Amino acid sequence: MSTAIYRWPSVNLPIGASGVTKRPIAASISSNFPIAMAIDPLKDGIRSQVRIDFNGHVHKRLRGTDAEKRYATEVEVLKVLEQRGCPYVPRVLEEHPEELYFVSTNCGKPATQISKEKADKLFAKLETEYGVRHLDAEPRNITYSDKLGCFCIIDFELAEILPNPQA
Repeated sequence: MSTAIYRWPSVNLPIGASGVTKRPIAASISSNFPIAMAIDPLKDGIRSQVRIDFNGHVHKRLRGTDAEKRYATEVEVLKVLEQRGCPYVPRVLEEHPEELYFVSTNCGKPATQISKEKADKLFAKLETEYGVRHLDAEPRNITYSDKLGCFCIIDFELAEILPNPQA
């Protein structure tokens, strides 16, 4: 498992009318994420690296076996779910296919207390109402968003798009 390196370089910034002083700006020096962005580590696994930036956006980089395919699947599925009006999944904000990296909205924190039964109901609803079969339907892929006030589903690398049940 690789470790991201974080450095706090000093940069001259104007402070009030009294002049200039040095203040730190957060910068990720990891080869996996852009410079000059403070990023908190969330997941650093064999198949993906996930970070959260200052604005709360999720930065996900796919790696490992079938990374290109998993990247394309996740981005496509999230776009389809947005088109179909699913309110409880992340929205893609930026795409960087050449780097197998995308930025999405944040869907809260892991719902560690959710039961398998409740998780199964959420995945079934995703399939019947929005036409997406998750294919990694485990409670670890459920979050709770205080902002949205609901459970959300994440991690669509292996998902399958079905015909639109709303059509």
